[in-house]
Amino acid sequence: MEERLGTVVLMCGLPGAGKTTYARQLVRRGYVRLSIDEVVWRRLGRRDAGLVLAAEAYDRLKEEVRREQRRELVELMLAGRDVVVDYSFWSRAARDDYKALVESHGCRWELVHLKADRATLERRLGRRSDEDGADCVTVDRALLDRYLAQFEAPEGEGEQVVVQPSA
Repeated sequence: MEERLGTVVLMCGLPGAGKTTYARQLVRRGYVRLSIDEVVWRRLGRRDAGLVLAAEAYDRLKEEVRREQRRELVELMLAGRDVVVDYSFWSRAARDDYKALVESHGCRWELVHLKADRATLERRLGRRSDEDGADCVTVDRALLDRYLAQFEAPEGEGEQVVVQPSA
């Protein structure tokens, strides 16, 4: 009997573009979802508890979780599982790194780039800043501007582009 190789879907896009919603749809189809934000949120607890980490400490925690989930991804691939990696994958270097990891384990990757116009991003981000949970990260206009300036949109990387409806 031939061993089944898993598929790893790499989500890519700005905050509010719909990555997590898309990833959760894949979970309903049997995929395992890896999300740095969810693990960080679980470890830090509720934001109304008053815990605020300095940016440097927060970045260290995110990197620690990323390393843990990278190891988990390898274990899942070796088990033949389908996985969705619900990160932003803002840089081509990060996307290429994960694609190489997936290929080195004989699995297939799909890169899904979710796009939305700025008005849609702002509306969604404003709405979720009132929520509690891993998705409640507050992204104000200045931070969104910085994200827009730093984001390296995939082009010619084998990506599937999903354009979200306008606000």
